[in-house]
Amino acid sequence: MAEAPLTGVGWTAAPEAAPAGWTVITVTVEGAAANLGKGFGHRSGGYLCVSTGGAPAPPEPVVTDVQVLSDRSPQPVGYTRAPEFPEPRTGVSRKKRLYVKLVPVEAAETAVFNLQLSAKSKAIPHYMKIGEMGNFAIWCKKGPVLKRSLQPVPKPRTISTGLKQLSLQSSDSEQKAAPARCSIKRASQHGALHDDANIYGLSAMDGIPFALHPKFESKLRFGSNAILTDLNVKSLADIEREYNYAFVVERTAAARLPPGVC
Repeated sequence: MAEAPLTGVGWTAAPEAAPAGWTVITVTVEGAAANLGKGFGHRSGGYLCVSTGGAPAPPEPVVTDVQVLSDRSPQPVGYTRAPEFPEPRTGVSRKKRLYVKLVPVEAAETAVFNLQLSAKSKAIPHYMKIGEMGNFAIWCKKGPVLKRSLQPVPKPRTISTGLKQLSLQSSDSEQKAAPARCSIKRASQHGALHDDANIYGLSAMDGIPFALHPKFESKLRFGSNAILTDLNVKSLADIEREYNYAFVVERTAAARLPPGVC
């Protein structure tokens, strides 16, 4: 599982005082107790604690930087003071203060993924030293923030007015009235195109999806019966008689005989 960036860094008076979801750093990399001493307003000293929001990237802001400054240094711009658990008493002085920079995960490129404590003389590979507190050096590990990949949402297509006029699909109001008109037209066409001479019992319109373009609907809306009566519908026998072709020329050329002999 990918390591998650930190979403908080704070102090705790004791390991059991840390809130749920926070991890207390109780030992150093050498295995020694990581109690930072009694300079934090608590008799037993204090411990560093961190929180994470889950892998690979939490939805809440992430820690992008941590600074350890003296009590005389001004608070850096964009940083907040690390919280303490329980709340410290008022008037308690701190020789060193811990400041945290929180950035929304969508805007963060790098973040702090871990904190470690060690002796002042020891260096931790792949970690950056951010300061010293008590008898320890504080180190942080930074890395790139892995963003949650979102499924691309297709943008709705916008159809121009010109394309809508060319579309065969009419509006909802026209679609409700269209079936009645089409049924009347198809009934008349079906009766005219069916003929006893058609041996298959099929018309020229069978199996063909047919819809008149809305552009021409207005022209046939009035007086459409008069227009349809002018149509000359021919049967298959009429077409064969009118366009009968006996292949006389081809047969003559093949036989090399005069036309009168055939």
